[in-house]
Amino acid sequence: MSIRKTIRKAVFPVAGLGTRFLPATKAIPKELLPIVDRPLIQYAVDEAREAGIEQMIFVTGRGKTAIVEHFDVAYELESTMGERGKDMSVLDPTRATPGDIITVRQQVPMGLGHAIWCARAIVGDEPFAIFLPDELMIGKPGGTGCMRQMVDAYNEVGGNLISVLEVPKSEVSSYGVIDPGPQISDTLTEVKGLVEKPPVDEAPSNKIISGRYILQPEVMRTLENQGKGAGGEIQLTDAMAQMIGTQPFHAVTFEGRRYDCGSKVGFVEATLALALEREDMGEEVRAIALKLLA
Repeated sequence: MSIRKTIRKAVFPVAGLGTRFLPATKAIPKELLPIVDRPLIQYAVDEAREAGIEQMIFVTGRGKTAIVEHFDVAYELESTMGERGKDMSVLDPTRATPGDIITVRQQVPMGLGHAIWCARAIVGDEPFAIFLPDELMIGKPGGTGCMRQMVDAYNEVGGNLISVLEVPKSEVSSYGVIDPGPQISDTLTEVKGLVEKPPVDEAPSNKIISGRYILQPEVMRTLENQGKGAGGEIQLTDAMAQMIGTQPFHAVTFEGRRYDCGSKVGFVEATLALALEREDMGEEVRAIALKLLA
């Protein structure tokens, strides 16, 4: 197996306004809304750390400074907790090594592709990961997270990878879908093309793109000269589609669950599902749910 550049950097596009969650997101970034007691961005960063990623690049906008503060040291809070004998370990995942959190600004909301392009100077000439924090990916019990599965696949085949999930064919028109090539293994498929929200009868597969990517740095050059696509925005999907055929491109079928926390229903579903699995509250939450449904 040839030696490939390690995936050390991850880009988190977090400049969105979160209008679907107003008024909750008027003063609080949607990425800090908690699923039980951990904000969405924490789940994504923890997943990145599990995959061996060292540097987190947040593409932010106005009013998003609280995301960076979440990963900073909070002297007053920690001092007070220490004096009261509180469990300090709950704060461990929120502490970043100095220099491991970097922010860049996306001054104008011009789409996901533009947000990724804003991180070009920090990404440099390295392959990198992308996390969409709205997509909460939970691995199987005892298994690994989505990005860890993707990094393992990258170490096998290199090139570019996207995470996919299989959904009922009737649901494909709501998502980006891959046009699959040869099956490499149970979880690895070559990608011949990408289709955004195809009609059910025209969908090339039932494998939907699910918010995790590993891309080669050449995508930045593609985004540099790319025109606006769907919605009048610079789309990442369009840039990836241009790279198919010029570089290896594969899809990793994620072994786990996905929750669309960009929607209110998906957010509530994730909160309930994860609360039910918690040893400290699962039984109580189940009893409450049964009572409400009676």
